[in-house]
Amino acid sequence: MVNQKGSNQSKICYRPIRPSDLDVLERIHGRLFPIRYESTFFQDVVNGRDIVSWGAVDLSRPNGQSDELIGFVTARIVLAKESEIVDLLGYDSAKSDQTLVYVLTLGVVEAYRSLGIASSLIREVVKYASSIPTCRAVYLHVISFNISAINLYKKMSFKCVRRLQGFYFINGQHYDSFLFVHYVNGGRSPCSPLELLSAIISYMKSGFKAVAAKLCKNEIRKISRWEKCKESHSLVSLSTIPNKRNMAVECNGCEFV
Repeated sequence: MVNQKGSNQSKICYRPIRPSDLDVLERIHGRLFPIRYESTFFQDVVNGRDIVSWGAVDLSRPNGQSDELIGFVTARIVLAKESEIVDLLGYDSAKSDQTLVYVLTLGVVEAYRSLGIASSLIREVVKYASSIPTCRAVYLHVISFNISAINLYKKMSFKCVRRLQGFYFINGQHYDSFLFVHYVNGGRSPCSPLELLSAIISYMKSGFKAVAAKLCKNEIRKISRWEKCKESHSLVSLSTIPNKRNMAVECNGCEFV
Protein backbone atom coordinates (compact mmCIF):
# COMPACT_ATOMS: atom_id res chain seq x y z
CA MET A 1 0.00 0.00 0.00
CA VAL A 2 1.16 3.51 -0.75
CA ASN A 3 0.36 5.58 2.30
CA GLN A 4 3.49 7.56 3.07
CA LYS A 5 3.26 11.26 2.36
CA GLY A 6 5.80 12.30 -0.26
CA SER A 7 8.11 15.14 0.69
CA ASN A 8 11.22 16.97 -0.39
CA GLN A 9 13.19 14.28 1.46
CA SER A 10 11.84 11.58 -0.85
CA LYS A 11 14.46 9.85 -3.02
CA ILE A 12 12.57 9.37 -6.27
CA CYS A 13 14.05 6.96 -8.76
CA TYR A 14 12.81 5.92 -12.22
CA ARG A 15 13.07 2.46 -13.73
CA PRO A 16 11.31 0.19 -16.25
CA ILE A 17 8.15 -1.50 -15.01
CA ARG A 18 8.63 -5.24 -14.49
CA PRO A 19 6.50 -8.35 -13.76
CA SER A 20 6.78 -7.91 -9.98
CA ASP A 21 4.89 -4.59 -10.34
CA LEU A 22 1.74 -6.22 -11.73
CA ASP A 23 -0.49 -6.07 -8.64
CA VAL A 24 0.47 -2.53 -7.65
CA LEU A 25 0.13 -1.33 -11.24
CA GLU A 26 -3.40 -2.70 -11.53
CA ARG A 27 -4.37 -1.29 -8.15
CA ILE A 28 -3.12 2.23 -8.93
CA HIS A 29 -4.81 2.25 -12.34
CA GLY A 30 -8.07 1.24 -10.67
CA ARG A 31 -7.82 4.12 -8.20
CA LEU A 32 -6.77 6.81 -10.64
CA PHE A 33 -8.81 6.14 -13.77
CA PRO A 34 -12.56 5.78 -14.37
CA ILE A 35 -11.75 3.54 -17.34
CA ARG A 36 -11.25 -0.14 -16.60
CA TYR A 37 -8.36 -1.81 -18.43
CA GLU A 38 -8.27 -5.45 -19.43
CA SER A 39 -5.85 -7.74 -17.60
CA THR A 40 -4.06 -8.33 -20.90
CA PHE A 41 -3.09 -4.65 -20.92
CA PHE A 42 -1.27 -4.98 -17.59
CA GLN A 43 0.37 -8.21 -18.70
CA ASP A 44 1.64 -6.48 -21.82
CA VAL A 45 2.99 -3.57 -19.76
CA VAL A 46 4.92 -5.60 -17.18
CA ASN A 47 6.29 -7.96 -19.81
CA GLY A 48 7.13 -5.24 -22.34
CA ARG A 49 4.99 -6.66 -25.11
CA ASP A 50 4.70 -3.79 -27.62
CA ILE A 51 4.52 -1.36 -24.70
CA VAL A 52 7.33 0.68 -23.15
CA SER A 53 7.00 1.89 -19.58
CA TRP A 54 8.69 3.71 -16.73
CA GLY A 55 7.88 3.50 -13.05
CA ALA A 56 8.68 5.90 -10.21
CA VAL A 57 9.67 4.59 -6.79
CA ASP A 58 10.68 6.28 -3.54
CA LEU A 59 13.90 4.73 -2.25
CA SER A 60 13.42 6.42 1.13
CA ARG A 61 10.24 4.49 1.98
CA PRO A 62 10.57 2.03 4.87
CA ASN A 63 9.13 -1.42 5.49
CA GLY A 64 10.16 -2.92 2.17
CA GLN A 65 8.20 -0.36 0.12
CA SER A 66 11.23 1.38 -1.37
CA ASP A 67 10.75 -0.43 -4.70
CA GLU A 68 6.95 -0.15 -4.85
CA LEU A 69 5.50 1.96 -7.66
CA ILE A 70 4.24 5.43 -6.80
CA GLY A 71 3.91 6.59 -10.40
CA PHE A 72 4.07 5.25 -13.94
CA VAL A 73 3.79 6.05 -17.62
CA THR A 74 3.03 3.58 -20.40
CA ALA A 75 3.41 4.17 -24.13
CA ARG A 76 3.38 2.40 -27.47
CA ILE A 77 5.22 2.93 -30.76
CA VAL A 78 2.85 3.29 -33.72
CA LEU A 79 3.34 3.79 -37.45
CA ALA A 80 2.77 7.41 -38.39
CA LYS A 81 0.84 6.58 -41.55
CA GLU A 82 -1.64 4.51 -39.51
CA SER A 83 -2.12 7.07 -36.72
CA GLU A 84 -4.92 9.56 -36.22
CA ILE A 85 -2.50 12.48 -36.45
CA VAL A 86 -1.01 11.66 -39.84
CA ASP A 87 -2.56 14.87 -41.19
CA LEU A 88 -0.78 16.88 -38.49
CA LEU A 89 2.72 15.87 -39.55
CA GLY A 90 4.62 18.15 -41.89
CA TYR A 91 6.45 15.48 -43.88
CA ASP A 92 5.82 12.74 -46.45
CA SER A 93 3.31 10.61 -44.54
CA ALA A 94 3.62 7.87 -47.14
CA LYS A 95 7.06 6.91 -45.79
CA SER A 96 6.57 3.51 -44.22
CA ASP A 97 9.33 3.84 -41.62
CA GLN A 98 8.07 6.98 -39.87
CA THR A 99 6.86 6.32 -36.30
CA LEU A 100 5.23 8.04 -33.33
CA VAL A 101 5.06 7.35 -29.61
CA TYR A 102 1.55 7.31 -28.16
CA VAL A 103 1.20 7.77 -24.39
CA LEU A 104 -1.34 5.27 -23.06
CA THR A 105 -1.51 6.05 -19.33
CA LEU A 106 0.22 8.38 -16.90
CA GLY A 107 -0.40 8.52 -13.16
CA VAL A 108 1.05 9.43 -9.79
CA VAL A 109 -0.48 8.41 -6.45
CA GLU A 110 -2.01 11.31 -4.56
CA ALA A 111 0.55 11.32 -1.72
CA TYR A 112 3.36 12.02 -4.19
CA ARG A 113 1.82 14.68 -6.40
CA SER A 114 3.28 18.16 -6.88
CA LEU A 115 6.81 16.78 -6.67
CA GLY A 116 7.48 16.89 -10.42
CA ILE A 117 7.15 13.13 -10.85
CA ALA A 118 4.64 13.29 -13.71
CA SER A 119 6.87 15.80 -15.54
CA SER A 120 9.89 13.54 -15.10
CA LEU A 121 7.97 10.53 -16.44
CA ILE A 122 6.89 12.47 -19.52
CA ARG A 123 10.47 13.62 -20.05
CA GLU A 124 11.50 9.97 -20.07
CA VAL A 125 9.02 9.33 -22.87
CA VAL A 126 10.17 12.35 -24.89
CA LYS A 127 13.82 11.34 -24.43
CA TYR A 128 13.00 7.82 -25.56
CA ALA A 129 11.11 9.09 -28.62
CA SER A 130 13.97 11.42 -29.50
CA SER A 131 16.39 8.46 -29.45
CA ILE A 132 14.43 6.76 -32.25
CA PRO A 133 15.61 8.26 -35.59
CA THR A 134 12.32 7.51 -37.33
CA CYS A 135 10.11 8.98 -34.60
CA ARG A 136 8.53 12.36 -35.33
CA ALA A 137 6.28 13.05 -32.33
CA VAL A 138 4.85 12.02 -28.98
CA TYR A 139 1.07 12.37 -28.72
CA LEU A 140 -1.71 11.64 -26.25
CA HIS A 141 -5.32 12.31 -25.29
CA VAL A 142 -6.53 14.18 -22.23
CA ILE A 143 -10.12 14.20 -21.02
CA SER A 144 -11.51 17.74 -21.22
CA PHE A 145 -12.09 18.23 -17.48
CA ASN A 146 -8.57 17.17 -16.39
CA ILE A 147 -7.26 20.73 -16.04
CA SER A 148 -4.11 19.77 -14.11
CA ALA A 149 -3.03 17.36 -16.87
CA ILE A 150 -3.81 19.93 -19.57
CA ASN A 151 -1.67 22.53 -17.79
CA LEU A 152 1.12 19.99 -17.34
CA TYR A 153 1.35 19.18 -21.04
CA LYS A 154 1.20 22.83 -22.07
CA LYS A 155 4.02 23.55 -19.62
CA MET A 156 6.06 20.78 -21.25
CA SER A 157 5.70 22.28 -24.75
CA PHE A 158 2.97 19.94 -25.97
CA LYS A 159 0.65 21.59 -28.47
CA CYS A 160 -3.11 21.15 -28.19
CA VAL A 161 -3.99 20.49 -31.82
CA ARG A 162 -7.53 19.13 -31.74
CA ARG A 163 -10.67 18.69 -29.65
CA LEU A 164 -12.47 15.39 -30.15
CA GLN A 165 -16.17 15.47 -29.35
CA GLY A 166 -17.44 12.55 -27.26
CA PHE A 167 -14.11 10.70 -27.40
CA TYR A 168 -14.59 9.09 -23.98
CA PHE A 169 -17.66 7.15 -22.85
CA ILE A 170 -17.62 6.76 -19.07
CA ASN A 171 -20.48 5.56 -16.90
CA GLY A 172 -23.01 6.16 -19.62
CA GLN A 173 -21.82 9.68 -20.46
CA HIS A 174 -19.70 11.09 -23.28
CA TYR A 175 -16.75 13.39 -22.60
CA ASP A 176 -14.60 15.39 -24.99
CA SER A 177 -10.88 14.85 -25.36
CA PHE A 178 -8.00 17.17 -26.21
CA LEU A 179 -5.28 15.84 -28.48
CA PHE A 180 -1.76 16.99 -27.56
CA VAL A 181 1.39 16.60 -29.67
CA HIS A 182 5.08 17.13 -28.90
CA TYR A 183 7.28 17.05 -32.03
CA VAL A 184 10.75 15.48 -31.99
CA ASN A 185 13.58 14.84 -34.47
CA GLY A 186 12.52 17.60 -36.84
CA GLY A 187 8.87 16.63 -36.87
CA ARG A 188 6.52 19.55 -37.32
CA SER A 189 2.95 20.40 -38.13
CA PRO A 190 2.12 21.45 -41.69
CA CYS A 191 1.57 25.15 -42.29
CA SER A 192 -1.97 26.23 -41.52
CA PRO A 193 -3.60 28.89 -43.76
CA LEU A 194 -3.01 31.43 -40.98
CA GLU A 195 0.67 30.52 -40.71
CA LEU A 196 1.04 30.71 -44.48
CA LEU A 197 -0.58 34.16 -44.57
CA SER A 198 1.69 35.29 -41.75
CA ALA A 199 4.75 34.09 -43.67
CA ILE A 200 3.63 35.94 -46.81
CA ILE A 201 3.06 39.17 -44.87
CA SER A 202 6.47 38.82 -43.21
CA TYR A 203 8.10 38.28 -46.61
CA MET A 204 6.34 41.33 -48.06
CA LYS A 205 7.41 43.46 -45.10
CA SER A 206 11.03 42.44 -45.54
CA GLY A 207 10.75 43.29 -49.25
CA PHE A 208 9.32 46.73 -48.49
CA LYS A 209 12.11 47.37 -46.01
CA ALA A 210 14.73 46.47 -48.61
CA VAL A 211 13.16 48.84 -51.18
CA ALA A 212 12.87 51.63 -48.60
CA ALA A 213 16.52 51.18 -47.60
CA LYS A 214 17.61 51.40 -51.22
CA LEU A 215 15.57 54.57 -51.82
CA CYS A 216 16.97 56.12 -48.66
CA LYS A 217 20.51 55.28 -49.77
CA ASN A 218 19.90 56.94 -53.14
CA GLU A 219 18.57 60.06 -51.41
CA ILE A 220 21.69 60.23 -49.24
CA ARG A 221 23.83 60.02 -52.37
CA LYS A 222 21.87 62.88 -53.95
CA ILE A 223 22.33 65.08 -50.89
CA SER A 224 26.03 64.25 -50.70
CA ARG A 225 26.63 65.12 -54.34
CA TRP A 226 24.60 68.31 -54.02
CA GLU A 227 26.65 69.40 -50.99
CA LYS A 228 29.89 68.73 -52.88
CA CYS A 229 28.61 70.76 -55.83
CA LYS A 230 27.65 73.67 -53.54
CA GLU A 231 31.02 73.52 -51.81
CA SER A 232 32.97 73.66 -55.06
CA HIS A 233 31.09 76.82 -56.14
CA SER A 234 31.34 78.54 -52.78
CA LEU A 235 35.13 78.32 -52.95
CA VAL A 236 35.25 80.35 -56.15
CA SER A 237 36.13 83.97 -55.36
CA LEU A 238 34.16 86.83 -56.77
CA SER A 239 37.10 87.96 -58.86
CA THR A 240 37.35 84.60 -60.61
CA ILE A 241 33.69 83.91 -61.15
CA PRO A 242 33.34 82.72 -64.75
CA ASN A 243 30.69 84.01 -67.03
CA LYS A 244 27.19 82.60 -66.95
CA ARG A 245 27.89 80.23 -69.82
CA ASN A 246 30.84 78.62 -68.03
CA MET A 247 28.82 78.42 -64.81
CA ALA A 248 26.13 76.51 -66.60
CA VAL A 249 28.66 74.08 -67.99
CA GLU A 250 30.23 73.51 -64.58
CA CYS A 251 26.91 72.91 -62.83
CA ASN A 252 25.79 70.60 -65.60
CA GLY A 253 28.86 68.55 -64.81
CA CYS A 254 27.29 67.55 -61.48
CA GLU A 255 25.21 64.36 -61.81
CA PHE A 256 21.79 64.25 -60.15
CA VAL A 257 19.98 60.94 -59.99
